[in-house]
Amino acid sequence: MTTPVAARVARTRWLLQNVPRRPHTRPTTILNPPSAILYKPMSLPLSTTCCCCSLEKKGKAENVRSVNVNPGEQKKKTESDPRINDLGRAIEDDFATIRETYATPKHPIVLAHGLLGFDELRLAGSLLPGVHYWRGITDAMRANGIEVITASVPASGSIEERALKLGQDIASKANGKSVNIIAHSMGGLDARYMISRLKPDNVNVLSLTTVASPHRGSSFADYVFQELGPSYLPRVYRWFDKVGISTGAFKQLTTKYMREEFNPKTPDVPGVRYFSYGAAVQPSLWSAFRQPHRVVERMEGANDGLVSVESARWGTYKGTLVDVSHLDLINWTNRLRWVVWQLVGNERKFNAIAFYLDIADMLSKEGL
Repeated sequence: MTTPVAARVARTRWLLQNVPRRPHTRPTTILNPPSAILYKPMSLPLSTTCCCCSLEKKGKAENVRSVNVNPGEQKKKTESDPRINDLGRAIEDDFATIRETYATPKHPIVLAHGLLGFDELRLAGSLLPGVHYWRGITDAMRANGIEVITASVPASGSIEERALKLGQDIASKANGKSVNIIAHSMGGLDARYMISRLKPDNVNVLSLTTVASPHRGSSFADYVFQELGPSYLPRVYRWFDKVGISTGAFKQLTTKYMREEFNPKTPDVPGVRYFSYGAAVQPSLWSAFRQPHRVVERMEGANDGLVSVESARWGTYKGTLVDVSHLDLINWTNRLRWVVWQLVGNERKFNAIAFYLDIADMLSKEGL
């Protein structure tokens, strides 16, 4: 009997191989699939809507008919289609538990947060413990002998503003040491801009590892701007200004901005190692990511609820974390979700702390 986890993994793998994607702005290597099984014809025809919506709409109009396609022809078509690129290995349970030992990199690690992020947030001053963006991750790294620097940049400022502050934080805290940056979400764009465009004095970056960073933007950002429209957008911006929230970041996360402005002007720097991870999830009915996931899936394919696997690829792609959401990646996991899953016999497959310790281990083995 197929378990819910197996079904999710199978569906994610199918999306990775079959959903059309926009062409990359950087060259990628087209690899043959490990097995012809990945291209076995499915009973659901591919459409511009998500799989759930497609089934619902076609179910009302007519019975879903099986499409008979010759496997050889399907494979040949896939290999010749420039939109279909290898998206790395599926990482299902590599980081389910914390190992006993991890190698320690020679140089400090800088943790760069994403949009609306922070280092530590205190909602009640000294009365209550602070809320950390990197929940338990920083402490675990330090416990393993890793020198960790946590950056704190303007939560919703522009990439330029955030990158400037990132460079200042590193210069003041690293004391002249070379550093490795691990960045979540928009933090990866800040780091790329700082490394490539600002090149601050007294900051030497050896490597940048991005985790679900929207290197090609997010279709959900496109969707939000299309829904608001030019008439409502100024009103929304005025409201943000009144409550003291900067709006510089929002339009910079669109696919158009990344494609036409950011990426052409922000090349990788020779001598800096670039690594990346992506994630894919199928949100539950009560998940806040359900609607944005549908939007991104329709346009880009498999995603973590905000950022697609395609957009997360940059430099050496290490793989796709299966059944992991954008917030699971920083240990903001929905505890109720895991309790329910355990009650029905499922095991937890991802531990964010184990994931970041493994990145540090990888950096150490790379001589960084």
